[in-house]
Amino acid sequence: MAISPSAIQLLKEALCNVYWYKRDLRSFLLNCISNRSVINNANWKNDYKRQIVSDIVDELMMEQDKNLGDIRRLLSEVSKMSSFRHLEQLEDGQKKAVKAKNAVHDLREIIKTHDEGLKKEKEIKDLKLSNQEKIKKRKALYVRLDEINSRYTNLVVSKNFQSRGFELEKVLYDIFDLFDLDPKASFRNIGEQIDGAFSLEGTDYLFEAKWQSSYMVNASDLDSFSGKISRKLDNTLGLFLSINGFSDEAIKIYSSGRSSIILMDGIDLLAVLEGKIDMISLIVRKRRHAAQTGNVYFPVSKILDL
Repeated sequence: MAISPSAIQLLKEALCNVYWYKRDLRSFLLNCISNRSVINNANWKNDYKRQIVSDIVDELMMEQDKNLGDIRRLLSEVSKMSSFRHLEQLEDGQKKAVKAKNAVHDLREIIKTHDEGLKKEKEIKDLKLSNQEKIKKRKALYVRLDEINSRYTNLVVSKNFQSRGFELEKVLYDIFDLFDLDPKASFRNIGEQIDGAFSLEGTDYLFEAKWQSSYMVNASDLDSFSGKISRKLDNTLGLFLSINGFSDEAIKIYSSGRSSIILMDGIDLLAVLEGKIDMISLIVRKRRHAAQTGNVYFPVSKILDL
């Protein structure tokens, strides 16, 4: 935002009033302006103070970009003036001091308005840049999401059921990684297989995925997973993905007591892959619903009110 003509005019007026003698004015300007040639070019001997001030400020403004530091320093130093005792000692000093005080006050007010405008302009600019960066990141996210979705679609039509489960783990790992969930790949503890783990909002999650072609996941499958979670730290939760869903009995049993598992099915996963909801929001909404109602199965259709 350029310095307004009104601010420049008030600066001139203030400079003419705060210093009665030209020698005092010159001394002040030498301390504020690094471009000494601007000061030396003025006709200090023959011109009146008002003309000298006008010539110096106008010359600075002619190359505003080059002299911006000097101009801002002048505005700042003059606007901070609060004592006018040097004027009060002169003949009719009280009147001179009041006039100088009013001139500085007017300059201070317009600088305040100018600074507020600069701040607002910067906030708008920063918000615009932030939004552009978010859009850019979103585009990159959707490109990557489309790639993962294509891999998942190939799995849906695949007849190789044995390898399909392992490939599904890789798909889920890449989704967790895409949404900065700090995923850990499949790992084996003594006597048990866990498909993976991730972290969200300071909570560690164990993750298990099943793709049963002949039946839904039942309570015994959840019992096995729940046992794995119970052997971990108290704040550990579990996310169980069953592409073909869960039996009503399994959902009822695990929604009737204190459960550490939340459930996710293939429709939930597809909503994430199609960009209808991000993975973080899906998990957070499911966890919040489970905490509030005890129901560990909260389908994406209800989250999105479809």
